[in-house]
Amino acid sequence: MGSIQLNDLTKAFPDTEVPAVDAVSLEIPDGEFLVLVGPSGCGKSTLLRMIAGIETSSSGQILIDDAEATHLEPKQRDIAMVFQNYALYPHMTVAENLHFALRLRRMPRAERDARVAEVMAMLRLTELEERKPGQLSGGQRQRVAMGRAMVREPAAFLMDEPLSNLDAKLRVAMRSELARLHERLGVTTIYVTHDQTEAMTLGQRVAVLKDGVLQQVDSPQRLFHAPRNLFVAAFIGSPTINLVESEVADGALHFAGHRVPVPPDAELPSRGTVIVGIRPSDLELAEFASDSSPRISARLEIVENLGAEIHAIFPIDAPRVDVEAVRKAAAGEGEAGDDQLLADERSLFTAAVAARRPLAPGETVELALDPDRLYFFDPESGLALGRRGATELVA
Repeated sequence: MGSIQLNDLTKAFPDTEVPAVDAVSLEIPDGEFLVLVGPSGCGKSTLLRMIAGIETSSSGQILIDDAEATHLEPKQRDIAMVFQNYALYPHMTVAENLHFALRLRRMPRAERDARVAEVMAMLRLTELEERKPGQLSGGQRQRVAMGRAMVREPAAFLMDEPLSNLDAKLRVAMRSELARLHERLGVTTIYVTHDQTEAMTLGQRVAVLKDGVLQQVDSPQRLFHAPRNLFVAAFIGSPTINLVESEVADGALHFAGHRVPVPPDAELPSRGTVIVGIRPSDLELAEFASDSSPRISARLEIVENLGAEIHAIFPIDAPRVDVEAVRKAAAGEGEAGDDQLLADERSLFTAAVAARRPLAPGETVELALDPDRLYFFDPESGLALGRRGATELVA
């Protein structure tokens, strides 16, 4: 058993105006793979360190297997941590690094040897057992760090950006290895990352944080298709969601000279202003779309050819959505800032279209969109506006 429960967990550092972690409540059932994601400085690593006991909480409660653990020492919590910098002993071989924690527990030699041999075989480390960390590649060192945690057979694994030091190709491979490993072991895992793609591919559930506050905890599909607010919508998804302020009138959305019918299931005011979100993948070249789909005209400024897909970037005649939550998500570093290099106050849209024909900068194209796949947000609060069909969209 390795369930973890957090009740209003808070961490406030001296001389700071706002808490690093602000009243976070979470229930992680036994065997779940939960990912904590958010921009740098959002409090995700601090939250992980409090669960591990490395950082003391200012208030709140931590339960591990329904037992009070808020003030326990790290070694009393039966939790293993895997760090970004591997934290291996450089003077020890691979085998010695794996044996070390078990020797401290005074485990009998025969049992220790059997457990280490099993883990090394599982992680394909047997042929490397006599090497020292300095003789290993980044991926191999990461596997050793994982093995050192696994031999302890803890109640839960806590992982703090363990793949961030690896190159892009190796990260993809290690993500697959981690997913397979979790499926095999079934141990409760809490994984911290700032990479939303990593979060979406690994997590059974994903918890999105901003400024120490939990924004939404949900499955990757629901985070993408039913974001609770503008921050979650802007942070989850690559390329980033397109956002534009629109007027609602006469049963239609009016923005940048375009008119798009209001979807029948949208719970919008009959008149007023809303922020409309359009996923880049929900735009397609009109020549390949249904004749009934609404169109928007786009003069392409940037064309990114990615093989099977093309990212076409173009401005629309509407101001950028100036919402603090969106700017923080776009900056990706926990700070408000511009997400455009060019001095252009217009909003930049991206269309992720199938590479059915070549596109070129300067070309004007018609793009079709499906009104039923639009997102709507309140411009004041940033909260998502209801869709009566939201449950069906993510089923």
